[in-house]
Amino acid sequence: MTTLKTIKSDSNTGAAEVLLLRRVADRDRAAFDELFRNYHSRLFSFLFRLTRSHGAAEELANDVLLTLWKDAGRFRGESKVSTWIFGIAYRQALAHLRKRKLKLVSIMDHDAMVGESESQFEREEWVRQGIEALPPKLKLTVMLVYFLGLSCEETANASGVPVSTVKTRMFHARKRMKVHLTASGVPENWQEDKKND
Repeated sequence: MTTLKTIKSDSNTGAAEVLLLRRVADRDRAAFDELFRNYHSRLFSFLFRLTRSHGAAEELANDVLLTLWKDAGRFRGESKVSTWIFGIAYRQALAHLRKRKLKLVSIMDHDAMVGESESQFEREEWVRQGIEALPPKLKLTVMLVYFLGLSCEETANASGVPVSTVKTRMFHARKRMKVHLTASGVPENWQEDKKND
């Protein structure tokens, strides 16, 4: 049996995922099928928002899951299983984008905004444009923190960088977004509203 470092789990879900990953490491096909069902759609959604390509997102999601099948025994338990999995997705997406020299796309889908008020749409458009203008590493960090809801520590684990780097990237992303919003002519009253949120 493959040995994985014992981890402290503060939830049944976390412990169940570690157990599931251990079974995958032991080449349990049923466990892999369950992991696939649990993560494929979330991975696809994350990767599609980055690449804006159905084919690329599907290929990358499958590549991530294949990596899990091959490397499940490498999980050291230093993070949540989900953080580890999205770390693999992060690295593969970054490599794909560098290789293909594709632009990352926004985390916002115009189709999802149908029915929104015009002012809400304008606000979201300003934010979307600001996110699109960020360099890839800043944009991926913003995606991990805001789209996936990872903490700075989890984002650091997923990105393979120190927590201080994540915080620095978030600082620079916010700073660039503020410059973008100011340059885009965001109404002052909206900026005041955001300060009160």
